[in-house]
Amino acid sequence: MSVTENFLEHTFVYRTWQAPFVEQKFAPVLEHNDLSSVRRVLDVGCGPGTNTAHFSHADYLGIDINERYIQYARRLHARRFVAADVRGFHADPGDRFDLVLANSFLHHLNTHDVLGILSHLRSLVSDDGHLHVLELVLPPSRSVARLLARWDRGNFVRSREEWETIFDTFFESVLTEFYQVTCIGMTLWNMVYFKGRPKR
Repeated sequence: MSVTENFLEHTFVYRTWQAPFVEQKFAPVLEHNDLSSVRRVLDVGCGPGTNTAHFSHADYLGIDINERYIQYARRLHARRFVAADVRGFHADPGDRFDLVLANSFLHHLNTHDVLGILSHLRSLVSDDGHLHVLELVLPPSRSVARLLARWDRGNFVRSREEWETIFDTFFESVLTEFYQVTCIGMTLWNMVYFKGRPKR
């Protein structure tokens, strides 16, 4: 783990760095969904509870492998959080989730692990539910956004085409939208929002 990665593992540092951009990153989920109708939420790679406030009305579970993030999230939100690898979490058919969220999580994992997680998440989505993914996209040409993507502590930032291929393995696309996170008119990150139904 590099010095930068170790530094960002600290909850305060992570939240301070991400805070100005959290709502921009999450905007497509709000734009294309009525979150007030969501019943059960599984927030995969939930970090320090970044998305939790959007689901105050729902039965919410946040999972992250980082115990420090989970402890902070519990103190801040008083919701249900578990420190675990999501691949070890199972739900009975009646307890599956109508919204499964993976926000800026999968680019930290190699493709084999991503496919394993998506295959498992498919079993956790209810019959009327969807997987929602927000992910960092590697721009094809030199730019500030490409530089920041390369500097990100996730070692597996992928192109548009790679993300689409990965998502299509286990999920049918309801919506795939590419967008930018900006600051003072400058694109900082290229992102993708994917909403999909499990292929059974």
